[in-house]
Order: sequence, then C-alpha cells, then structure tokens
Amino acid sequence: MAKNGTHALQNSPDTSREALRVAFLNANNWGDAQRTPLAADASTRRYERLSRNLGSEHVMFMDAPILAEGAPCPVDADETIRNQMGWNAQSRLAASRVEAFVAIATHLNAIGLSAPKILAYDLEHGFALLEDFGDAIFARVIEKGENEPRLYAAAAKALAIVHQIPVPPTLPAGDISWPILEFDRLALSVNADLFVDWMPAYDPQTHVTDTDRSNWETAKQNLIDQALSFPRALIMRDYHAENLIWLPERTGAKQVGLLDFQDAVLGWGEWDFAMLLQDARRNVTQTAAEAAILSYLEETGGEREEFDKRLAVLGALNALRVAGIFARLVKRDSKPKYSNFQPRQLKLLAQNLQHPALAEMRDVFKSIAPHILELA
Repeated sequence: MAKNGTHALQNSPDTSREALRVAFLNANNWGDAQRTPLAADASTRRYERLSRNLGSEHVMFMDAPILAEGAPCPVDADETIRNQMGWNAQSRLAASRVEAFVAIATHLNAIGLSAPKILAYDLEHGFALLEDFGDAIFARVIEKGENEPRLYAAAAKALAIVHQIPVPPTLPAGDISWPILEFDRLALSVNADLFVDWMPAYDPQTHVTDTDRSNWETAKQNLIDQALSFPRALIMRDYHAENLIWLPERTGAKQVGLLDFQDAVLGWGEWDFAMLLQDARRNVTQTAAEAAILSYLEETGGEREEFDKRLAVLGALNALRVAGIFARLVKRDSKPKYSNFQPRQLKLLAQNLQHPALAEMRDVFKSIAPHILELA
C-alpha cells in the first residue's frame, strides 16, 4: 500500500525481490537511474544510491523486506508473548519496518531537525526513496581533520531538541500509525543478559557460577530499577558517529543529518549519550565528550551530577549489551572482526562500573571478571 503520492505496485506474476524493486522505481520515475549499492549495515535493510542526469539528481533507495526479520512488538503484548515472539519483540525493535522510519523521520523533520525527507514509499513491500545526505559521515570527516568537539557539540544540541519535545503514543506514517513504545524492564533485562550468556564462551577469564548468576540477577535488577526511575524521553537508540552526517551548509541543529532512528522508543536521554560518547568503534576524546555534555546541559538546563549518574547507569546497561553482542557475533556467528571492538567496549564498561551507583554490579564483577575492572 503506497502512500503520499507514491504509485502502488501492480500485481505481477514475477514476484522476485528484484522485480519488485524495479517496479517500485519505475512507478516513481527512477527506473532509468544508475543504481549503486552501498555497504550493508548491521540490519536486514539494504541501500542503493540512485543517480540520473549525469549525477545532478540523486536519492537513496531503501529496501527493507518485511519478512526478513521477526515481527516488531505489538502494543498490547505482555512479557510471555514477547518472549515467545523473540528478540525484536523482547527488545522493542522496529524490525526494519519502513513505516517506523517514515513515522520517526516525519517527526524529526517537524521539530526542526534533519532526517531524510521521504520522497516515496511502499509499506506493503518495504521500499522507500529518501533524500540523499551524501557521505560526510561524522567519523570519516573527523578522521580528515574536521573539528571533533564542534561536531559532537552539534550532535548533542540535536539530542537536546529530540529529548525535550513530548511525543504522542503514536506517530503517523501515511494512513497508519506507528506506536512509540517504552524501553522497559524486559528489554533492558534481556539485553544486559547477553553479557553473562555469551562472555564466558568468548573470554576464558570470565566465569559465572550459579551463585554468581543469582548475584548478577539481583545487581542487574537494581540497575534497572534505577533506570526506570529516571526521566523519560524519545530516544533514537543507535546515535553515534557512524550514523550521523555532517551538513555544514545548513544552520543550527539542522547541520546534523540523522540516519538510523527507526527503533526510537521512550527511553532515557543518557542512553543516546552513551551511544554517542561511549563508542565501541572509535575513541571519543575527552574534549569532544565534554563539549557534547556542556552543550546538552546548556540546552536542557540539567544538573551535571545527576546527568553523570544517569549516564553511568544507562552506559553500563548499554555496555553490557554491546559487549554481549560482540561476544555472540564472534562465537555464534563466526564474525571474528568484532573482537577488534571488544577491548574498547570492555574498557568503557569498566569505567562505568567505577561510579558509586554501580557498586553492587561492581562487586559481581569482582567475582566473575575482575580483569575487566582493571581496564578502567
């Protein structure tokens, strides 16, 4: 079902994915474009840059097959149902649904930020044509000499706008609505558990006995209780230097091009900050981190001591998740390249564990992985 002026695809006896792609592009006047595949991200989505008229016109083509992942979480699903449905429902992920991208992008643009404009889409088949922001990814332009503190301060200012504007329970995507769910206890719990489920298999120095697992559960729930007491905000969940585009020709917060936000939920602003500043992919300098925090607190009027506490708690929960994911990718999925990120990720975890709010979990680590604490 295509919306917003997009031409719906006609039924065809050739239902192969490529035939559907071609039909969608033809229906939206991009069938004659040059198609250049882009490097795959970690999701089931794939992207192509489309160009025509000697490259003077270009857009992005998103291909997100609906059946490539488990279903997203239904609004009324309880924990039992979510556990039966699997990871996307447990974690309240959008399952790469185009309607989620359309709904969140429309909201972000409406509040004065730079998300790709939606030029056409087909929800039934999982296609969209998007504004092309180019290739000035934060991480790459910083490597080429762009001012890192300036970019991180700009990214923080954009976050301040997102986090301060209330969001309704649902956002429109054409004629349908996309729910904004809470990042809740179950989502936090199953994500943190990735660490104890997979790190012992990855790292021989990590040992988890039955007693340790019981202590882990108590300490984990204590962290989650703290998180659930913090103020809520709409968060984008995957906000870091590989998912942001520098748009210096624009002004203010619009200079930050936003790419990966379809998993947005009601969470906590410091979760987005943990993703931004505690980045497993690159070392964020202390100068850049401080510029980001000061920019954010100046915009929001927040108190530094409380911010630091919330960042440590949510940063630790996120670091446990990411370290567990890397361990699983290496051991279960035979993707050894993720071992390259693990030393930095474990150091970030150890640093979070130094905060007084993490005392109980720090004691657990003294038993199961004292060597990780030494990384701080």
